[in-house]
Amino acid sequence: MKLTKFTHACVRLEKDGRVLVLDPGTFSETDQALAGADAVLITHEHADHVDVDAVAAALQGNAALELFAPEAVAATLRSKAPDAGSRIHTAAVGEDFETAGFAVRTFGGQHALIHPQIPVVANVGYLVDANVYHPGDSFAIPDGVEVRTLLVPIHAPWNKVGEVVDFVIGVRAPLAFPVHDALLNDTGRGLIEGHVTRIGAKYGTEYRHLSAGDSVEV
Repeated sequence: MKLTKFTHACVRLEKDGRVLVLDPGTFSETDQALAGADAVLITHEHADHVDVDAVAAALQGNAALELFAPEAVAATLRSKAPDAGSRIHTAAVGEDFETAGFAVRTFGGQHALIHPQIPVVANVGYLVDANVYHPGDSFAIPDGVEVRTLLVPIHAPWNKVGEVVDFVIGVRAPLAFPVHDALLNDTGRGLIEGHVTRIGAKYGTEYRHLSAGDSVEV
């Protein structure tokens, strides 16, 4: 399938003429990402992972568009796009489903801790076609499966470099690409990606940088 990275956490997957979009948030080029989409997966409710207005507009403008998200996100979008209510599905951990010709399995459960005074929200990670794993804001390692392509949250208020590297080591996917990187400057990116590239390679993971707008076959 073809994977296209957008700014921050959003990626677009294309296969056999069908389009699946993950986490089109407010930091991302949501109009481009959602154009012609058949299905959308949302990991959690934070705005950098779901642009509620843009996604609601897409649901209202495309009567075939399906969406899967944790219940808090699904409820918000049902209120914003009531005519699309039957196409907005609640996603929970431990599920298998198919949408737009893509097979999806869910993992995780909760957002990584930012601070004890900031509430932890539901977070669902998605493994698509037993290939691409998007963890959302979590380092939950999917159990019982082999991930072929890992999307790595390389920078966030809730992580540190050691945790990023340990996540890559733990999953041990042959191939990894960055997500969740909008807050990095070039200096910080080079430092973090250097560690991930060097140490990940010791455990069989080839880390490749992607900029917003880049596409790759996976």
